[in-house]
Amino acid sequence: MQVHLFDGTYELFRAWFGAPPQQHEGREVGATRTFLRSLAGLLRSGKVTHGGVAFDHVIESFRNELFDGYKTGEGLDERLLSQFVLAERAAAALGLVIWPMVEFEADDAIATAAARAAADSRVEHVKICAVDKDMCQCVVGTRVVEWDRWKDVTIDEAGVGAKHGVVPASIPDLLALVGDTADGIPGIDGWGKSSAAKVLTVYGHIQDIPDEAAQWKGVAVRGADKLAATLREHRADAMLYQKLATLRTDCPITCDVDALAWRGPDRDALAALCAEIGLPADSVRVTS
Repeated sequence: MQVHLFDGTYELFRAWFGAPPQQHEGREVGATRTFLRSLAGLLRSGKVTHGGVAFDHVIESFRNELFDGYKTGEGLDERLLSQFVLAERAAAALGLVIWPMVEFEADDAIATAAARAAADSRVEHVKICAVDKDMCQCVVGTRVVEWDRWKDVTIDEAGVGAKHGVVPASIPDLLALVGDTADGIPGIDGWGKSSAAKVLTVYGHIQDIPDEAAQWKGVAVRGADKLAATLREHRADAMLYQKLATLRTDCPITCDVDALAWRGPDRDALAALCAEIGLPADSVRVTS
């Protein structure tokens, strides 16, 4: 069996930026319409037998309490924000398990579900349907992979190494050193992707990198002394950024494999939602 895990927030953002706005009875619903049709099409293909969809019900999370610079919902178009609940209802009406996250983030829910699904011997593959580099830390061999369903590109553990230069477990450390503008993580001054990857290939995690460049064994990077000095001075910041970039796998969500089995849409809820967003009910086909 395969388990598909969707980032509903990403799917909704993609729909928002990829399709023109559409209103129904004075309400913006264009992204929800695209989101609904897209997921319905994938379910109709027969590829999904078990799945869940995670949403950032609110943009802020526990990470905002740890670091003031972490991402917020500030600046997001209200017409997009107003469709978050509609998208959650759309996924639920399609018959998928949904996780609307408040304290944690959608990525944390996906990481939790991926870890639990991978622990089930009945599961052959877990496909994380997202392209966020954060999610690469969840990849395990060829069993837990990232799948860009739009390009039909799969990234396994070897693919993570080829793309980012580190093993999946070192992705949070890489983001901590280099920074991640999408999440508001500034990184450590002077550390680039190449130098960080070379050091992390040897040491794995920030806490294991020696303070002095003279102690770096098997690492050949330009400006090693300066990099070591900067890290030594800002190690506490780097460890905080590592914590921010590390996805949680202990979210209190229902995600056992049996609960994720797709048993078809909730036809009454789907018809009601279609009416609310101005779509003919028969225009959203979930079964072939």
